[in-house]
Amino acid sequence: MSTTLAPIELQPASRSAFGEGLSRMDQAQKIKLGLGALALLAIALAFFFMGRQPEYRVLYANLGDKDGGAVVAQLSQMNVPYKYAEGGQAILVPADKVHDTRLRLASQGLPKGSVTGFEQMEANRFGMTQFQERLTFQRGLEGELTRSIQSLSSVQSARIHLALPNQNGFFREQQKPSASVLLTLHPGRTLDRAQVAGIVHLVASSVPEMNPKAVSVVDDAGSLLSAPADAQAQGADTQKLQYTQQIEQLYTRRIMDMLEPLVGRNNVKAQVSADVDFSMVESTSEQHKPNQSPDTSAVRSQQTVEDGAAASATPSGVPGAVSNQPPVTGTAPVNGAAAPVGVTGQGTDKPGTMRRESVVNYEVDKTVKVVRESSGQIRRLSAAVVINHRTTIDKAGKETTVAIPPAQLEQMTALVRETIGFSKDRGDSVNVVNAPFNVEKTSEVSEPAWWQQPDNQEFLRGLAWPIGMVGLGLLVLMGMVRPGLKLIKTPVRRQQTELQPLNAMLNEAPERPGLPMPSNEPTAETQRIADAKRLALENPMAVANIVKGWVNGESPA
Repeated sequence: MSTTLAPIELQPASRSAFGEGLSRMDQAQKIKLGLGALALLAIALAFFFMGRQPEYRVLYANLGDKDGGAVVAQLSQMNVPYKYAEGGQAILVPADKVHDTRLRLASQGLPKGSVTGFEQMEANRFGMTQFQERLTFQRGLEGELTRSIQSLSSVQSARIHLALPNQNGFFREQQKPSASVLLTLHPGRTLDRAQVAGIVHLVASSVPEMNPKAVSVVDDAGSLLSAPADAQAQGADTQKLQYTQQIEQLYTRRIMDMLEPLVGRNNVKAQVSADVDFSMVESTSEQHKPNQSPDTSAVRSQQTVEDGAAASATPSGVPGAVSNQPPVTGTAPVNGAAAPVGVTGQGTDKPGTMRRESVVNYEVDKTVKVVRESSGQIRRLSAAVVINHRTTIDKAGKETTVAIPPAQLEQMTALVRETIGFSKDRGDSVNVVNAPFNVEKTSEVSEPAWWQQPDNQEFLRGLAWPIGMVGLGLLVLMGMVRPGLKLIKTPVRRQQTELQPLNAMLNEAPERPGLPMPSNEPTAETQRIADAKRLALENPMAVANIVKGWVNGESPA
């Protein structure tokens, strides 16, 4: 007779399978399952909240301490989240609130800026003295000038000090205003003399009766940028040096542009030296033409002197009334012929003596010529050109260098002469040399691998956090939670597996192929089997607990 035990239900009907599974687990397994569940919950919450964290953008950067504190205080009142970046030099807000926040802060006048101008005059309080008003005006003028100078592309920041003396009509000699300008330039930028002069005239034109010579411009290194009156010679020398360098660079660039298409890039080197004459020469010449004819010459002055003496008039004739009459008044014809010079007496035709002198001065023809030669003329040019050997490939595929033929080298020399405007009378010299260049072999820089490229590294950093969280969650799930859930969900199958040995023991006639039939005499083994069968029939719960202890590795009580 074969007897098989039916599956035994270990949990009461009133309790759930999950609760019964938890009751079958020991204390260590319960703690492990609880910690795994809490870890999974924490990972899920962190992933959710970090995924919903907004992207932050720059609201304002490089603010002063005063403006930064005012902006942060206003952001706190507006309930706008913010954080700092770049060592506190920038204020970040969520990307979707950047423009709205800027407009709202601008409506409240923030940021005000570290430089204030004439808006200080709007906050005049009652009871201000004349000194305070003048000081406020001076500070406002300094702020406006600072804003104007900071608008230049090369200037990072500026600071201006104005010395405005108090004008008083009782002073015989009024003091003149002066100014000092401190500039901080952007890294790598400089100001030329024209820009410095522009800043000086900007300040001098903004203050009444200020002389440009009274404005001093200093950079952040303490160097004086505005040249004083006694430094004009030094400034002139600097301008001469710059002019000479510009001429040399111009001719060098011309030579390179002419030869590079012939010999290739980086195969020619050229240097030009210019001797420039900066002396100023002024010459004056005076020329007189030969004497011209009276008809073509101009009369400058003319003087005529006439001197004459009449003959002696002694009385003659018959004495009487006629001879005693006075002489008749002389008449001269208007258009008629001139009367003869001299005076004749009564009854005589003897003429008198006459002398005439005439002096005529003519204008002298004179030409005055003033020649003023221009400064900066080129007195002599010297050009030195080095051309690399030509590279050829032989039949074996090996690169070799050969010299340029003399005929072609002479043609290149002629091109260089025409390029710089060679003048033999001026003493110019051109020297073209063909020589092999010593090229240093540099190891080729290989392209970095894809994981070493900055863009890919930034992308991988962005993926590192979510991938790490997912991996940690899977590790917790597979190592801590899944084993506990497996124990809870598979109790019945395990009981059926555990009762299979009991079913085999309860079978009265187990099949034992290859073994002889046992004898009817009871043995120790058959006695134990009989006791097990009786115990299984009488108290199946106790047998199930014994088998469960065997499976869990516990010693039976």
